Amino acid sequence: MAVKERVGLVVSDKMDKTVVVAVENRAPHPKYGKIMVRTKRYKAHDEENKCHVGDRVRIRETRPLSRTKRWIVSDILNSASQV
Repeated sequence: MAVKERVGLVVSDKMDKTVVVAVENRAPHPKYGKIMVRTKRYKAHDEENKCHVGDRVRIRETRPLSRTKRWIVSDILNSASQV
């Protein structure tokens, strides 16, 4: 079985060792054909607290780490500039 991976944007890093990643899914409407954008938010484990808001990250599915956390940050693709 293949490991599920998603690419998304970090929208919250306020928790300790946890980030919230928003993943966009673009799909046509089944009847009308217009492209719809659906956003799903995943809580992902970030062991070293490296991720910050605005970073583009890759997350992968793992065993349950808490009640709502089932994903782990595998790598940071684009880092947001720190101002």
